[in-house]
Amino acid sequence: MKLYYTPGTCAFAPHTVANELGIKLDLVKVDLGKKTTSDGKNFLDINPKGYVPALELDDGRILTEGPAISLYLADLHPEKNLAHKCGTFERAEVTSWLSYISTELHKNFSPLYAPASSDTEKQAARDKLAKRFALVEQTLEKASYLVSNQFSAADAYLFTVLGWCDHLGIALDKFPSIQRYIEELTQRESIIAAKAAEKAG
Repeated sequence: MKLYYTPGTCAFAPHTVANELGIKLDLVKVDLGKKTTSDGKNFLDINPKGYVPALELDDGRILTEGPAISLYLADLHPEKNLAHKCGTFERAEVTSWLSYISTELHKNFSPLYAPASSDTEKQAARDKLAKRFALVEQTLEKASYLVSNQFSAADAYLFTVLGWCDHLGIALDKFPSIQRYIEELTQRESIIAAKAAEKAG
């Protein structure tokens, strides 16, 4: 399988999930500005949405959207419990967190990266993120991970978006549990390997 990615983006989450599962992905780097891939293809022919990640299966089918890719990969090895068994409360919790991270965290980073955003819009985004982080902090005060106190696909996604805070100068001093979470996950082998692969690519 091929994972189309751009360094520093949300594609890092399914990449981490694959590493956790021992799934070797062929990584194809995407220039999002030019919409071209490192192997010379027009990325829009692969994903008309124009953004990463995209997963190309061995039969040529394409799956897009990070949470969907992470769940698909996790279900290839259900014994690892990275998304828990379908039909269980824990699976619903993982899905709930993936949705929350996507709509309430990831989405609110967008104005901070958009050149056209005004200072007012950027501050509003920072204020929203602070409120959302407070809820995450409450969860991590009681557990090391988001669901059933074990690493899941939701943690791979949360770690990814939290990683953007440092680049954007967003202080997390008010959220000690989040800071602890980041420090601990930074030492996780799957994350170290994903970072190394992105750097090498």
